[in-house]
Amino acid sequence: MVNKYKRLTRRDYVKYGAAAATAALAGCGGQSASDPPTTEANTTATPTDDERYAATLSPAGRVEFTEPPENVFTVLLHHADMAVALGQGESLNGMYNPEGFGQLYDLLFERLPGVSVDWSGLVDTWNPDKEELYELDSDIHLEDPALMATMKAWEPDDVAEIRTEVAPWFGNSLSRNHSEPPARWADQYRYHTLWEIFERVAAVFQARARYEALAEIHGDLISTITAGLEETEARPSTARFLWRGGIWVYPLNGPGTVRAHTRVFDAEDALADVPSGTQIDMEALVEADPDVVLVDGGLGPDWTTTKQELYDEPTAQGLSAVANDRVFPIGVRYGGPLMNLFQLEMIAKQLYPEQFGAWPTYEGGPYPDVPEAERLFDRQRVADIINGDLQP
Repeated sequence: MVNKYKRLTRRDYVKYGAAAATAALAGCGGQSASDPPTTEANTTATPTDDERYAATLSPAGRVEFTEPPENVFTVLLHHADMAVALGQGESLNGMYNPEGFGQLYDLLFERLPGVSVDWSGLVDTWNPDKEELYELDSDIHLEDPALMATMKAWEPDDVAEIRTEVAPWFGNSLSRNHSEPPARWADQYRYHTLWEIFERVAAVFQARARYEALAEIHGDLISTITAGLEETEARPSTARFLWRGGIWVYPLNGPGTVRAHTRVFDAEDALADVPSGTQIDMEALVEADPDVVLVDGGLGPDWTTTKQELYDEPTAQGLSAVANDRVFPIGVRYGGPLMNLFQLEMIAKQLYPEQFGAWPTYEGGPYPDVPEAERLFDRQRVADIINGDLQP
């Protein structure tokens, strides 16, 4: 049956250069790559080598462009975060759970003057129908093709079809847990850190200067944390979990971008022997008895209720973290560079108040308005970079 969505557009030539156009031609109506292009394609000159630029990221490989994408598809949050950080928030057409994650990011943007994103029109892109990607007609799919192939509605051939018929894939998501990729990508898959992925995404948008400016802030923040940790040998026993009427454990340390927010603190993981994503009961948590509890997804208007629910559990009264009121909210595991900056500051104060200043009393709502002298990074500088003011 003929796929009614197959077509060769002007963008196949102008936006992504000869490599994408050739691949598209090979899939259209039996036309081979050596055949003359269609009449529509003949009306558009192929960009010269001087007009193209490239970005490279495993597993998509090298992708060529002639101008930055203006209509951007994402799924996982770290890619959407990267687009926003590079001043491309209004280019997003979709992401996973835009309402929920958008509300979370708005809590951070309260502390970044002039930074905002309209999340209301974004499509929820988790396990989307293939036809939906044709309808969105994105300039780039800022997502990992190997991740897409693991979704229920997708096969590897569907991923390849969207790459040639709509726009390239460019993202890396399996680095979050160093997950094994599907067989088609196994030989070419490389795991990257969060900021390595961000650097390559910045190349897509020709936003190297923004990336470098934010990377400098991140580097200074890491240096501040490292120096503070050198001043103390104390390492609090810490548990990190999602609380939704039950306890789902997530590790603090080890490889993967989802631990970019906690790994640097070298804290003792009270639940290190529990596999990631495993549900445990309160008795098991009390047996581990962490000094500090970090509640994933706790940041937000429901924090007071969430915390009280945990404290009201009869068995929880035996927890040192409850007795000493050291139960804190954190954001989300899947955040990108902006979430990373805020969470590094947040967790530094929660785990090591003597070195970095205490985390303010938090009863829900926006990220706390930490006094300027106690901030670990410059909010105004981050906001200026996002908004295109790169002057120091």
